[in-house]
Amino acid sequence: MAAEAKTKKGSLKYLSGFGAELASEALPHALPKGQNNPKKCPYGLYAEQLSGTSFTTPRVHNQKIWFYRIIPSCKHSQYKKIEHRYIVADFSKQIATPERLRWKPFPLPKEEEQVNFLDGLRTLGGSGSAETKTGFAVHIYSFNASMKNKAFVNSDGDLLIVPQLGDMVITTECGLIELKPGELAVIQRGHKFKVDIPSKGNRRGYVCEVFDGHYILPDLGPIGANGLANPRDFLHPVAHYEDEEKQHTLIQKFLGDLYTAELERSPFDVVAWHGNYVPYKYDMRWFVAVNSVTVDHMDPSIFTVLTCQTTSPGVAAVDFVIFPPRMAVQKNTFRPPYYHRNCMSEFMGNIMGQYDAKPEGFQPGGASLHSIMAGHGPDAPTFEKCSEEKGDPPVQMPEDALAFMFESTYCMRLTKWALNEALLDKDYINCWSGLKSKFNPKWKP
Repeated sequence: MAAEAKTKKGSLKYLSGFGAELASEALPHALPKGQNNPKKCPYGLYAEQLSGTSFTTPRVHNQKIWFYRIIPSCKHSQYKKIEHRYIVADFSKQIATPERLRWKPFPLPKEEEQVNFLDGLRTLGGSGSAETKTGFAVHIYSFNASMKNKAFVNSDGDLLIVPQLGDMVITTECGLIELKPGELAVIQRGHKFKVDIPSKGNRRGYVCEVFDGHYILPDLGPIGANGLANPRDFLHPVAHYEDEEKQHTLIQKFLGDLYTAELERSPFDVVAWHGNYVPYKYDMRWFVAVNSVTVDHMDPSIFTVLTCQTTSPGVAAVDFVIFPPRMAVQKNTFRPPYYHRNCMSEFMGNIMGQYDAKPEGFQPGGASLHSIMAGHGPDAPTFEKCSEEKGDPPVQMPEDALAFMFESTYCMRLTKWALNEALLDKDYINCWSGLKSKFNPKWKP
């Protein structure tokens, strides 16, 4: 039996508050009072802790969760290694290139194929390794089937999931999350989950995995106490359990390899939990954008939703940055993103609509990569149009457009799959070929 029936779409309940100490129970009084692991837990449950940081990590950064479940996670068969040709977690032998690259919309499964979320996961690139707990990985997913009685657990890092096409339901040990394009979800290292689809059709999206640390909210500095992604808009699932004595398969990613173990019952059997290491989702429509109201195009860091920092202050292993609908009001300013060379790697994806710096070619479901110190910026037609515009009328950026960036201090190496010519836009470099010299040494102020 399930603790509560799945009802109509959009009716799930959530707990709000980023980084908060939360508690949830599907049955009354299932959480022990005043202690974490009594001799006997309510309802005959087992107490189990999942640690997201070391025991001795300072309290302000410490992350953990206590589960009260029907059977502990240790009960399963011996692991068996299985093959997955497309997942990578060590990038030392992958391919580095300074070329500026753009991918066409990533392919979708054929109608006659049955591909679930895990089968449809492909590593595009990354840096470092899961073994040394440094770096990150970027994956693409495309699938059209539910995982059903399969569950996935990642030992290598936290997963930031960004849907581009189609909705899904993520079952976690903490409860259920409904996710659709325009939203994101984070499933932290060690949490079991599965991805199901409520209706037929293809799904596609992007995943950014960080091998060390966790995603946090960026500091606001002089912006003040409010703005960007507000903590209360992050939603966590409420307790929901399955009491099913039915065989399930657990698939574990460990240093990039996949292993399966058999379970006698559903692993989603947590009746109650409490802690601050809880999966969550965020609707990017609620992002409070800031920008210049005088002149100049501000740096894209002002659009950071989440960041995973390195040990160097202000230097990110990954920043998750979005380019949401917003007003552009700057005077005497070239409003699209400026021409740029960066000490960071910039991987961009397009969730929907047109991106203002490159209205043509950068399609929803595609991506681009500008590696460290690679020159990039608006294409030639965009420069001509926006630099010659008369006046400075306020402009509402399209409400149906949303792009994002995974920005990292690390150099992103690419997999062979990523460099498949069938996926790449061979004409990308030509978007700048029309730029002409406008230099006039006789110009007068």
